[in-house]
Amino acid sequence: MKRDNKTYDFLIIGGGIMGLALARELKTRFPGRSVCVLEKEKEVGLHASGRNSGVLHAGFYYSADSLKAKFTKDGNAEMKKFCREKGIPVNECRKVVVAQSEDELESLYELEKRGIKNGVEVKLVDEKELASIDKNVRTVKWALFSPTTATVNPVDICQAMQSELLAMGVEIRLGVEYRRKIGEGAVAAGDAVYEAGMIVNCAGLYADKVAHDFGFADEYVVIPFKGIYLKYHSNDKPVSINVYPVPNLKNPFLGVHFTITADNAVKIGPTAIPAFWRENYAGMGGFNAKEMWETVRHECALFAKNSFGFRDLAVAEIRKYNKRHLAKMARNMVYAIDENRFTEWTRPGIRAQLLNTRTSELVQDFMVAGDRRSVHILNAVSPAFTCSLPFTRWVAEKFIGNFHQKH
Repeated sequence: MKRDNKTYDFLIIGGGIMGLALARELKTRFPGRSVCVLEKEKEVGLHASGRNSGVLHAGFYYSADSLKAKFTKDGNAEMKKFCREKGIPVNECRKVVVAQSEDELESLYELEKRGIKNGVEVKLVDEKELASIDKNVRTVKWALFSPTTATVNPVDICQAMQSELLAMGVEIRLGVEYRRKIGEGAVAAGDAVYEAGMIVNCAGLYADKVAHDFGFADEYVVIPFKGIYLKYHSNDKPVSINVYPVPNLKNPFLGVHFTITADNAVKIGPTAIPAFWRENYAGMGGFNAKEMWETVRHECALFAKNSFGFRDLAVAEIRKYNKRHLAKMARNMVYAIDENRFTEWTRPGIRAQLLNTRTSELVQDFMVAGDRRSVHILNAVSPAFTCSLPFTRWVAEKFIGNFHQKH
């Protein structure tokens, strides 16, 4: 195996939004230092970063003591600013969270409290005011209105960020897959060895594997959940605003909802179906027997114990593969809709959800671990895309800020 001819100051594993945003932050913070991004695919952002819903979240779902609450509001504003600077369209379509029964009102009020505590612009609206926002959206007594929620095309953002990084002098090595750690400050990737003063793991679906190689997060493992949306095909649009149900605040999934895309299409979803291996997008494509064994073993244990309601979740999510069932779930949030117009499945994405194997609980918040030679972003799940700019700034300050000398 050959050695790369350079020793980098910062070597980033993974060319999704986290890897790109962190490279941007490090090159801005340390302009004289060398930064290299290794990405196993032929393009950046081909996995979760380019396959997410495109929603820029407002920040009212999360408890005030969480990292998600800390970064979502600012991330929303900063990503909109980035898009404006790069000429990327932002659909300021806004959002409402609706109640489908009086039993859900308590959780709706809790979301309002969280939003206010997090400094996010939110407002409870009654049925009459909701009708002035979108006359086809229905709720029971109250809905929560979020005027700052928006949608973008995440692929456009990843590509624009790549172009900016290249102009800044960041090296992006495509088609170079991480293989293993080799001693202190070096990794085998592709057919070469790369050395660096600081190695940063932004590997998404494989972040736990990389972290384990470096001696971190042994009790954590990524469990993949497949998310698919169903697209509405007609000139009429059933809604003009993102419409979400009141979520179960005990798990990280937001339930089936209407999303208005950056180009004004309407889709419903997503599913949160447990996948059998990490890149189990469709059929047997990318089949990995070892990953399947590891993943299914954890999922079977969760299913048997019904940890965090996993068994109930799995059964409910599998039913969503039926288009009529998915459309019926969405129909409960509107007065009228032609369910037969939901005809096309969108490109699936995989959520890299971290599981604590000791407690059998899903990790709800972002999670980062590291030391003076390596940093590992372990649980960059939704709203990570929204949060990526301020979150990676925090990672640089907290975990990399004391990097003053070349090694």
